Amino acid sequence: MSSPEHPSSARAAFDPDQYDPETLAVRAGIERSQFGEHSEALYLTSSFVFNNAAEAAARFSGATPGNVYARFTNPTVTMMQDRLAALEGAEACVATSSGMSAILSMVMALLKSGDHIIASRSIFGSTQQLFANYFEKFGISTTLVDATDIAAYRAAVRPTTRLFFIETPSNPLTEVIDIAAVAGVAHEAGALLAVDNCFCSPALQKPLELGADIIIHSATKYLDGQGRVLGGAVCGRKAEMDEVLRFLRTAGPTLSPFNAWIILKGLETLSIRMEAQSARALELARWLEKQAWVDRVFYPGLESHPQHAIAMRQQSSGAAVVAFEVKGGRDEAWKLIDSTRMLSITANLGDTKTTITHPATTTHGRISQEARDASGIRDSLIRLAIGLESVADMQRDLSRWLAV
Repeated sequence: MSSPEHPSSARAAFDPDQYDPETLAVRAGIERSQFGEHSEALYLTSSFVFNNAAEAAARFSGATPGNVYARFTNPTVTMMQDRLAALEGAEACVATSSGMSAILSMVMALLKSGDHIIASRSIFGSTQQLFANYFEKFGISTTLVDATDIAAYRAAVRPTTRLFFIETPSNPLTEVIDIAAVAGVAHEAGALLAVDNCFCSPALQKPLELGADIIIHSATKYLDGQGRVLGGAVCGRKAEMDEVLRFLRTAGPTLSPFNAWIILKGLETLSIRMEAQSARALELARWLEKQAWVDRVFYPGLESHPQHAIAMRQQSSGAAVVAFEVKGGRDEAWKLIDSTRMLSITANLGDTKTTITHPATTTHGRISQEARDASGIRDSLIRLAIGLESVADMQRDLSRWLAV
């Protein structure tokens, strides 16, 4: 049987620059096979067959493009990378097995022994561990600074500073960092700025447009959106991403084709999910501010948030994570968490199901008490990652502890 004509051969190539983000989320990156499938194909194969030895040699050397081995090339993964790059406005994207492996791949590819990183003190607990316990072993030092103090970033610069790393909004206190201001300091120092865009996703925030050089994603969170798979990504200029890909090819922190396919499906609904979850988060945050048992609420969409103006300038909404402190310390925080019946007690976020966790003993439990104190992560703090349930049901569930 003869193969049908490739379905895209008679049509112009899809140009991401001509379309809006909502369209890119469902159309960008699609590469159809000779069968003309409408949904993206899932290529479950570890290797690829060549027509002859010369073609194999050319593919392995990089002289000609094409798939070689699924540790670093796979059509499903490529589609996911191209779609996310289009959404972020990046030249290229490299997908990885998790968000943490995305950070690992970026640093190992772009930095060397003797280099220096300046990072926000509010970065995720595991990221702090990676910087302090592992990169330090290989001669890459890190200075942590107050997340929102631009002068502190400038004061921390050394001749060997090569990378600035921030997370905005931060986890779990939702501190918002002025990306453009930090980018200015980084570029003055001849360094790159990497932004963890996990909390907002490209649906709400475009760090590259604000001066960032690299974007990091835990695709496990909002990009998938339903808590199904692990994944990560590094986005940026092709020159830097080529270096990251070389590290991936050698070291192998690879995203599986199946996980890439799931994330592709998640990206299709990213915009409408983020819009709906952000709206619910704002409504719940306003309700929490009115509760007598709440000491303080942390949510960028609230006018009371210290960086509200910056958030509204660089984000299209406050995003979907709300943190708050209860009166009474850890005992009362645990009591509230344990009394819930609907909310999921888990440290993951970005799901359509609302999750609740105690950061001081979960996501940030491995860092020192001194580091938690410096970051403002108190024992009374609870983090909510808002899903798609009704806000009224969330309110009822959070109020159960008052009757215990």
